[in-house]
Amino acid sequence: MKKEWILRWSFFIFGLMVLAFGISLTIEGKHLGIGPWDVFHYGLFTKFGFTIGTWSIISGFLLLLISSIFNKAWPKIGAFLNMLFLGLFIDLFNSILPSIDSLAGAIIAFIIGVVLIGYGIGFYVSADFGAGPRDSFMLLIVERTGWSIPLVRNGIEVLVFLLGWMLGGPVGIGTVFIAFGLGPMLGFSIPQCKKLMAYFLDQKDRLLTHM
Repeated sequence: MKKEWILRWSFFIFGLMVLAFGISLTIEGKHLGIGPWDVFHYGLFTKFGFTIGTWSIISGFLLLLISSIFNKAWPKIGAFLNMLFLGLFIDLFNSILPSIDSLAGAIIAFIIGVVLIGYGIGFYVSADFGAGPRDSFMLLIVERTGWSIPLVRNGIEVLVFLLGWMLGGPVGIGTVFIAFGLGPMLGFSIPQCKKLMAYFLDQKDRLLTHM
């Protein structure tokens, strides 16, 4: 059980690091636009200061608070750690990544970033420590309204995209690509990461059997 616990936490933290690195890469390639939530956080950063990671933590906390009030229950610990670590990792990578001035560099950074976002989500989801703040909020709306997950997810992302755009966040073709292309990508990355998790758990069980 202890080894399984360590394995799941490793997948969770590693996934958040990969996700944050991917987000930071798309921010460096922002000439193409960035994801809807990141447009929102970037817009808040340009208007009110703080850092992009700090705004990610603040918005995540508010969403968790709303979800907790309506569900009358505290979210899983993974949701809180998702909120905290993701913001911290985003700020860490934003501070060490070099600036990208060329269009070719921005395109490469954006493409790599989107792939890392997909697999970062896959890794932390496969740890099964609960949905993050934004997904918890989405599931709350789905449960309360009966609307479909794609409808609610797309509706939320369009709303935060519009808010971020009005705040001056970077919007472009990349924003549209992430908003509507990330879902299909997760259809590949999440099952692959879950298979990898199952493989390591199986190897653990085999080692315990032969001990």
